[in-house]
Amino acid sequence: MARQYFIIGVLLVFACWTSTSSAVSLEDQLQQLRNNFRNLIDLIKEDFSTKIVHLESNVHKHKEMLMAIQSMQPNIFPKLDLDNLEVAQHYVKASGLRTCREIRSNDLSLPSGMYWIDPDGQGVGDDSIYAHCDMTTGTTSVLHDSESPMNVGHCAEPGCYSRAINYNATSKQMSALAELSFECHQSIAYDCNYAPFEFNNVPYSWWNDRNGNPHYYWSGNMSEGHGCQCSIDQNCVDANAKCNCDSVSPVQLTDAGTISDKKLLPIIRLNFGRTHFEISSGVHTLGRFQCSGQVTISGMPKSCEDLWRIGHSLNGVYSIVGSAMMESVYCDFTKLPEDPGFQKWIGYADVKSVPIYFYVQRSDRFSKVNVSIPFDVALVNIGNAMNLTTGVFTAPRAGTYYFSFTGLAEFPKFSGLLYLGVDLYMNGQVTGRTFIEDVNTVAGQYSPLSFQSTLKLKQGDEIWLQIDTVSPLIDEETARQLPLITKSVLLFDDFRHFTHFTGWMLDEDVSFSL
Repeated sequence: MARQYFIIGVLLVFACWTSTSSAVSLEDQLQQLRNNFRNLIDLIKEDFSTKIVHLESNVHKHKEMLMAIQSMQPNIFPKLDLDNLEVAQHYVKASGLRTCREIRSNDLSLPSGMYWIDPDGQGVGDDSIYAHCDMTTGTTSVLHDSESPMNVGHCAEPGCYSRAINYNATSKQMSALAELSFECHQSIAYDCNYAPFEFNNVPYSWWNDRNGNPHYYWSGNMSEGHGCQCSIDQNCVDANAKCNCDSVSPVQLTDAGTISDKKLLPIIRLNFGRTHFEISSGVHTLGRFQCSGQVTISGMPKSCEDLWRIGHSLNGVYSIVGSAMMESVYCDFTKLPEDPGFQKWIGYADVKSVPIYFYVQRSDRFSKVNVSIPFDVALVNIGNAMNLTTGVFTAPRAGTYYFSFTGLAEFPKFSGLLYLGVDLYMNGQVTGRTFIEDVNTVAGQYSPLSFQSTLKLKQGDEIWLQIDTVSPLIDEETARQLPLITKSVLLFDDFRHFTHFTGWMLDEDVSFSL
């Protein structure tokens, strides 16, 4: 618009110049130009002033609309810090930050104040909440309608005064905030005058946790029983009482403490009684629900809860670290970790950090006793865990392995008993054996022998085969001359490869790899 006014002004100036240049003096023409320029500036200023007034009017209308909504539903729409609203909305809409600690970590320059956060995750669960952020500590504070001191009045029965606490957040969002935070707490103070919490072992006052369950302690994390901070510090005004207010002295006393069990908070209702005497009085002051810190997840996620804590919000199937193997689970992030159906176990995931399998063979006879059987042909040796020269397999990873051996025993002609045994060794200990025997054998008689084994191995465990039993015994030189002089059973082989040894890792124990 300013550019349009400028063009119009220039045209007016030019028109005035051309129409009067011959009739007036140069000084008059310059004065005319000055006047035209001033008029142009006045027009531009007037236009900007109109626009500013219009914008201010819109802002005022929006504020009035927000205030009207807040007055109709004050428990749902908290009193907004309108001067900071634009910044707050930026954080919740642009980045979906879940706690004040996350906001602080994202921008250390931000001041303390009211901000939008979304503890149960952006785009899932309940709407974002408006909370106070202490940017010096990253503490999140959820406001409620009972922060000011409140007189409980006069009544006699237990819990005859009962006040529900309305927070600027849903129960689900506050539960999510507690789950994300390292610690949560809520302060409470009761100024009393002859208004005991408990009298003659009858409880007259209690508070209700977020699940509605009653509790009779007023500080710490006692979980059960009755007590106050003075009983923890052992400095109650009456040594026989667990709270200052339980004293029978008709004087003004106070019990102040902080509830620190985040699985119970926030307090949703306060109940007091036995204030019916004329001298009795009771005033409660409940602090905001405050959470700070962050639950640390070390290593790879081990559950849907771990995934949720580090920021995942998309429902679906995920791989997590189980006790020994990778597992597949379905995570429903519209729920909280404590809700039924949050995590559903599907099964084990076939995940291996390295592939390990081998298949080796021999090409000639072997009869040496009490040494590992070597091999000279490797059809497969993925992972290079099998040493052909020594015949020893070394486990590269911890896990469950499968091994299989087949061979062919060659018998000589012999009228007595002959036998051959091949054993599977693990770190020098026999873990499996195959055995063949026969009598009245004839030359060129062959019998197959085999075994299979499934073993749990640690990284570095060694596996090999060796002949442990043979009858009758012969020396190596004699064995080389066979089959011309066959007098003992041996492991037969030739170019056709009758000796087979194979193995592979079935499942890796990822707990040792991560």
